Amino acid sequence: MHDTDPVIMLATADPVSREVMGGELRRRYGSDYEVVVAAEYAHARAILEGLRRWGRDVALVIGYYGPDDREGLTFLRQAYPLAPAAKRAVAVTWGDFASSAPVFDAIARGHAELSLVRPERSRDEEFHGALTDALDDWHLAQGVGFEAVRVIGEARDERTHMLRDSFARNHIPVGFHQVGTDAAHRMLESLGLHEPALPVVVLAFTTPPTTLVDPTDLEIADAFGLMEPLPAGQVFDVVVVGAGPSGLAAAVYASSEGLSTLVVEQQAVGGQAGTSSLIRNYPGFSRGVSGAHLAFRAFQQAWMFGTEYSFMRRAERLQPGGDVHRVGLSDGSEVCARSVVVASGVDYRRLGVPELEELLGRGVFYGAAVSEAPSMTRQGVCVVGGGNSAGQAALHLARYARHVTLLVRGPSLAASMSDYLIGQLEATRNLTIRYHGAVVGGRAVDGCLVALTVADTRPGHEAREELEASGLFVLIGSVPRTGWLPEAVERDESGFVRTGSGLPLETSVPGIFAIGDVRAESIKRVATAVGDGATVISVLHGYLAEHPSPAVTAT
Repeated sequence: MHDTDPVIMLATADPVSREVMGGELRRRYGSDYEVVVAAEYAHARAILEGLRRWGRDVALVIGYYGPDDREGLTFLRQAYPLAPAAKRAVAVTWGDFASSAPVFDAIARGHAELSLVRPERSRDEEFHGALTDALDDWHLAQGVGFEAVRVIGEARDERTHMLRDSFARNHIPVGFHQVGTDAAHRMLESLGLHEPALPVVVLAFTTPPTTLVDPTDLEIADAFGLMEPLPAGQVFDVVVVGAGPSGLAAAVYASSEGLSTLVVEQQAVGGQAGTSSLIRNYPGFSRGVSGAHLAFRAFQQAWMFGTEYSFMRRAERLQPGGDVHRVGLSDGSEVCARSVVVASGVDYRRLGVPELEELLGRGVFYGAAVSEAPSMTRQGVCVVGGGNSAGQAALHLARYARHVTLLVRGPSLAASMSDYLIGQLEATRNLTIRYHGAVVGGRAVDGCLVALTVADTRPGHEAREELEASGLFVLIGSVPRTGWLPEAVERDESGFVRTGSGLPLETSVPGIFAIGDVRAESIKRVATAVGDGATVISVLHGYLAEHPSPAVTAT
């Protein structure tokens, strides 16, 4: 056992639960984690305090709540400030239904994240499945472990930030190395690079490793070798533009039903949902699921059914053509399809504050809370927004930051955020919700954000205040990605695509469909986006049946 191994802690005064779960934890995880079992909660808290002083990583804290121990929930609540980055689980005994109400209430308030049923037999895979999912999420958030890709650059650099965020959201194990450190210097020396343009990206999984100096997105995508050039003249049954939840769902259903399918994605799978640290209200995931995991599983599912992908390429134009539509991509290529599904999603609305726009990647971020959260450790952070994405970002950042301020322009969150999230935000000690607040300015030192100017949005209130903040995460409003569409595709006054003029989900141009957040009057939820993806393929079958596959000559 090494003192660098992450810690799994179990604390309970119930000797049976301590023996059963302690044995299971040591047998399954003892070689990769330091398993600590405590019989007294005061002792457990003292251990966590020591681990924090020593800088040890705590991956998981488990408390027990049952007839013989009613202190586990209190312990988990008290454990949060001692190990905020750790996953927290409450274990219960099967059949103790009287404990369900307080356990579920504790989870709803954010005092625990998941419940476990104490094993009653050997090889209880349901118990271990819940644990491994939690540990997987913890590792993904920490960015520790195997480095398939290494990025050498400046921590507060916009391009470096974008690359780290894209790799993390695409579920690619990435390690970041700050230029100027001994580790980064040794890497550059071994690569024969002296004062190269930054960032440097090393694909460590290739033989030999592939080194890219200040690469473009296309250079990175091609170096991965995932995509082969499309055959000249190929006509897909479906081209899906966007790999968010709706686009991935459409790809799963299209390819599983025998349609040749291509997905074009300009950045990362998952869309805005892929940046969510924990989605608690998606059906079937009672313990919650990170947006990155949900998206990656859908990506793999569609891939296994035969979906082809074109990553790091942006759809720049659409040329409707009756039986064949042409989509022009940012690399100059063109793909042909019998039908096109527009699932290009939305971008977060910009603040429009010049001095803050100049600090993108250097303290100011749009979304990106998951990948950047560890860099905010012990810092003051502000999150702007009143929707579920903003709430999830604030909760995730609170695991690392000294304090998080959630700035909400309006007087309440009730109309825009799920009740369970509001309860968790209000119960988080190092998080403040500030209503009637808007960011109107900022201050930087050495090119990095150090403070924000916040104004009161209420009429007649002109007070302004400066808040210390090393990070600003903006998750407000929605701007549809529809600028690449022709005028023939009708949109509403905000730019969202109108559908339903012919077939359900069909745009004003036959054979062009729109789903997910980019669609006018859509409900901004992952489940409804997935529903759109499933529905559009059932509709699309009828359209394709009426428009047989033509012969096309490449242009």
